[in-house]
Amino acid sequence: MPADLDLVLRAPAAIVSGSQVGACVGVRAGRIVAISAYGDDLNADRVIELGDDVVLLPGLVDTHVHVNEPGRTEWEGFATATRAAAAGGITTIIDMPLNSIPPTNDGSALATKRAAAQGQCHVDVGFWGGAVPNNLGRLRELHDGGVFGFKCFLLHSGVDEFPALDNAGMGSALAEIAEFDGLLIVHAEDALTIDAAPDPRGPSYLDFLASRPRAAEQNAISAVIAAARDTGGRAHILHLANAAAVGMLREARQQAVRITVETCPHYLSFTAEEISDGATQFKCCPPIREAENREQLWAALRTGDIDCVVSDHSPSTPSLKSLDTGDFGAAWGGISSLQLSLSAVWTGARQRGASLADVVTWMAERPAALAGLTRKGRIAIGYDADFAVFAPDETFMVDPVRLEHRHALTPYAGLRLSGMVRQSWVRGRETGAQPIGRLLTRGDA
Repeated sequence: MPADLDLVLRAPAAIVSGSQVGACVGVRAGRIVAISAYGDDLNADRVIELGDDVVLLPGLVDTHVHVNEPGRTEWEGFATATRAAAAGGITTIIDMPLNSIPPTNDGSALATKRAAAQGQCHVDVGFWGGAVPNNLGRLRELHDGGVFGFKCFLLHSGVDEFPALDNAGMGSALAEIAEFDGLLIVHAEDALTIDAAPDPRGPSYLDFLASRPRAAEQNAISAVIAAARDTGGRAHILHLANAAAVGMLREARQQAVRITVETCPHYLSFTAEEISDGATQFKCCPPIREAENREQLWAALRTGDIDCVVSDHSPSTPSLKSLDTGDFGAAWGGISSLQLSLSAVWTGARQRGASLADVVTWMAERPAALAGLTRKGRIAIGYDADFAVFAPDETFMVDPVRLEHRHALTPYAGLRLSGMVRQSWVRGRETGAQPIGRLLTRGDA
C-alpha cells in the first residue's frame, strides 16, 4: 500500500461499493488512492480515527440547487448556499440557470455566473444552462462552455426572464442537444392543463393542490417521453411529485427511451393532509401530494423506477412567501432544504427499512452519474476525496436559526430528524470558514 499519503481516514463503518464495511481510505493530492481493510496500517501525514458512532459516506451530489446569484443574491447566494451544503454533507452542487439575473442562457451569462461564484464556494459547484425560446439553435455555445446540461420549463417558470418552451420547442431543444449527446432536464408540468384548473387563491392548501392537478405532470411527462423517443436524445424529469407517472416512465425505459427521473426530500417527507391552511412555507411546484402518493414515491425509489433524490433548494426572501396573508396563490413556490436533505431522507428511509447504502446510491452515486461527474459520488480509487462523516443514530430538532441558508425559513422547522453530519471534506480538505470549493466544467469534473 502507498506510504506517501497526505491523509488516512480509518472508519469502522464506511459505504464502499454499495456496502457498509470497515475501511481505511488513503488520500493523496485530493484523490482517493488507497482503500484497505479497517485493520490495515496505512501511513500518512495525517491519520484520523473515526468513532464507532459514525459512518463515512462519499460526499453527496445535489444536481438541483437554485443559488440565485447574481441578481437575486438577497434570496440566497454562493457563500450561504455552499456553507449550507457542506453542513449537510453535500460536497458538490450544480446550480440551476434561474433565478439569477442574468439567467444562464448564453456564454456571456455563464461567464457572469462563474465570476460571481469565484472565491465564495465552500463545496465544488457546476452549472446548468437554460433552454429558452430565444437561444434555440445556439445551445452548443453553452455546451462548449462547460455546462452539464440544459433546463427548460413547459409552463411559466415564475420569473419572466426565463421563458418556457412549448412542447414543439422542447422537442426542438432535445433534437439540437442530441446532436452533441447533451442532457435536457425538464420542469414537467403542462401549461394547458394548469390553465384549465382553478386559480390558486387564498390560504386553502387543498385549493392550491387543485390548481396543480396530477394530470399536469402526466401530460407533460408524456410529451417529454415522446420527444426523447423521436429524437433519441437524453431527457431527465425534475422533481417528480406524482407517483402515478412512474408507470409511463418505466414503460418508456423498457423501450430504450433515454429518460431518467428524480424526486425530492419534501415529497418523501411531507403529505398534503398535514399541511395547514396558510402554511406557505410548504408551497412548491409541483405540489406536495397525499400520504398514499408519498408511499408510492418511496416504493418507486426502492425499485429503481426513480433514479435519485436531490433537494430542489429554491429559497426566496421571507416576504415573497406571503406568510402574513397565507395566500398560496401569491406566495413564491420553493422549499428551502439544502442543509437538511440527507437527514430528511435518512429519517424516512430507515423507517421503511432502507439502508445508508441505499441513500448513498440515491443522493451521491446516481446524481453524479446523471451529470457525468466521473470523480464524484463514490468512495473509490481515483475519485475525489469528498466525504461526509455521518452519525446515523443522532437525532436533532430542526432550529431554523442554526441553518446556514441565508433565510431561516423552512417547512422542516420543529421536526425531529435522524442523522447528523459531523464533518464534510472536499478533495481531502475539511470544510470550514474558508471557501475551498472549485468551479466545475463538464468534461473535467
